[in-house]
Amino acid sequence: MLGSDHQAGLLGANMNRCRTILRGVLLGTLAGLSPAGAQTTSFQNYHCADETHFIVAFYPHDPSAYLQIDGGSAILRKRVALSGTRYSGAGVTLKYSKTGAISVKRARRPETACEPG
Repeated sequence: MLGSDHQAGLLGANMNRCRTILRGVLLGTLAGLSPAGAQTTSFQNYHCADETHFIVAFYPHDPSAYLQIDGGSAILRKRVALSGTRYSGAGVTLKYSKTGAISVKRARRPETACEPG
């Protein structure tokens, strides 16, 4: 009987070790998903022909554009575009053409050309 108690003790120790390893793997995985991964976020300032200034941010794993314009913020969802990329929402449309041209259109205002800066 002493041998079976010894075996049970070893099995218990192995189970505890396995649980510890699994917890470490789980915590490591969760740490990999934390906001620290947002270091690849890109921000860009733009200046437009009509003197509009805005900032747009793109986050990894999120197809939306986060825009700060006219003292407010808006989330622009990526939309289908025939040529280039288009984002729109909250009365604002942001376009990136395949040729590199950038424009912004706001409600009740004409579309205007913009450039980084």
